[in-house]
Amino acid sequence: MPDAATPPTRIAMWSGPRNISTALMRSWGSRADCAVTDEPLYGHYLSWLPPQRRAGHPAADEIIDAMDCDAASVAAALTGPVPGGKAIWYQKHMAHHVTPGMDLGWIEGLANCFLIRDPAAMITSFIKVIPNPAPEDLGLPQQVALFERVRAATGHTPPVIDSADVLRDPRGTLSALCGRIGVPFDDAMLSWTPGPRPEDGVWAPHWYAGVYESTGFGPHKPSTARVPARLEGVLDRCRRLYEQLAEHRVRA
Repeated sequence: MPDAATPPTRIAMWSGPRNISTALMRSWGSRADCAVTDEPLYGHYLSWLPPQRRAGHPAADEIIDAMDCDAASVAAALTGPVPGGKAIWYQKHMAHHVTPGMDLGWIEGLANCFLIRDPAAMITSFIKVIPNPAPEDLGLPQQVALFERVRAATGHTPPVIDSADVLRDPRGTLSALCGRIGVPFDDAMLSWTPGPRPEDGVWAPHWYAGVYESTGFGPHKPSTARVPARLEGVLDRCRRLYEQLAEHRVRA
């Protein structure tokens, strides 16, 4: 329980798809002092998509039915009481769930962080489910916009971590991240028990098979897959956006 005089730390981790975002959620969820929430804006995002694009997302209708799809209502919950009265609330967000015109004033009271991955590796994984993504489907334009908004509002550069750095050195990278956020590092973040969790989203059976089998961060395995020629323009734009964020990444 947080001290009555010490407000809880709400962490918004803004990621793109096909990153290690779920493993990172497991990491934070292994802390006794931390509550976690899985992609709370996913229902809102799916309800905003036109039906033909929504159809590409597994269990889309089930997700919409199960979630609060009103962005303002979700924001009010995320800035309200912390589940279980914990000292830390880790909120796993997909940056592409931020839709045009969404009121983002609520994020200014959170510790906003950014999780990035090499765009070529992200694209070649993502197209196994959605074959022709735009950069906006991969969240990088939204990540950069959120990053710049937070930097302008706070006068400080928010922390960025690269999934490859986390996998190469989980302890060092997560220790550095915790230091930037202002919370102590906890060795519990380095391992977890396998299987599903109550906090996992409705979509978990379609996406989380690898995490279900894991007990910690796996080794970094550089992707050898090539981005198809039809997506070279998408890769070029995503690469430029990635590099804007990567120059600020936290290192061990």
